[in-house]
Amino acid sequence: MTQHVLVTGGAGYIGAHACKALARAGFTPVAFDNLSTGWAEAVKFGPLFQGDLMDPAALDAAFAQYKAIAVLHFAALSLVGESMSDPGRYWRVNVNGSLNLVEAAVRAGCLNFVFSSTCATYGDQDGVLLNEDTPQYPINAYGASKKAIEEIVKNFGPAHGLNHVIFRYFNVAGADPEAEVGEQHRPETHLIPLMLDAIEGRRPALTIFGQDYPTPDGTCVRDYVHVSDLADAHVKGLQWLLAGRGNRAFNLGTGHGFSVRQVVDASRAVTNREVPMTLGARRAGDAAALVSGSARAREELGWRPERSTLPLMIGDALAWSRKPGFSR
Repeated sequence: MTQHVLVTGGAGYIGAHACKALARAGFTPVAFDNLSTGWAEAVKFGPLFQGDLMDPAALDAAFAQYKAIAVLHFAALSLVGESMSDPGRYWRVNVNGSLNLVEAAVRAGCLNFVFSSTCATYGDQDGVLLNEDTPQYPINAYGASKKAIEEIVKNFGPAHGLNHVIFRYFNVAGADPEAEVGEQHRPETHLIPLMLDAIEGRRPALTIFGQDYPTPDGTCVRDYVHVSDLADAHVKGLQWLLAGRGNRAFNLGTGHGFSVRQVVDASRAVTNREVPMTLGARRAGDAAALVSGSARAREELGWRPERSTLPLMIGDALAWSRKPGFSR
């Protein structure tokens, strides 16, 4: 019997990788996407339902057509800087859209919900290894909107029987090792693809935003996790719910942080090229350091971020960016 899973944002970077992982695990992913930032070409592992979270009728139609057993919810606006300059848009799209989705899932009797949240809900807590019990104090509208969605999901449990797994993850990087899908944002904002674009001549230089943070070399420190490892965690989260193991939040990271300059240095060993760089001012809403404690995911889910090393993440991203026909 076909088991459909509705994957919002399934044509996007993380969603497309999750669809591949779901298909490999025996599920049929249904990518629900408005294609505003996603790519129809990335939907390779199940059907595409083109719709918008702001349209409850489209959500109802998708649930009616596919009788999904669960939702993996990735779709969201996710640019920190933009969220600082236009917070209203983030509250409207992320929060209202998610509320529409949750209500549609409840109407359809689809009560297993995996939510893609973010470490941005913790805010700027330097020197702290962030775990699931760390207080959440978001410092930008993106993180605040994601925290609000977490509360919505939790509220719908006692009221409507919605079961949930919440994943708060850190900086996602890399690409499918087989280069079937990868990272292709327009505009691109993530460090590793921007760095590779500078190396490959697709942009003049990589801009490093801020060199005076309270970190060892003055640049921001982040915990990087390979997108394929992240996708595998979401399948494990789905299996957790289907096994009736209850509601749970998990951090997804490696427990090790790397500064911007350390990532640039690591690229030299992979590409054998220097990175053209310019220096810029700090960006509003950027935390100095965000590093995950992921013991719970390892111990309870059995999750292992096996590809989440800088050489593999940079190498897989490089192979994807050199694929014939690639453009960004």
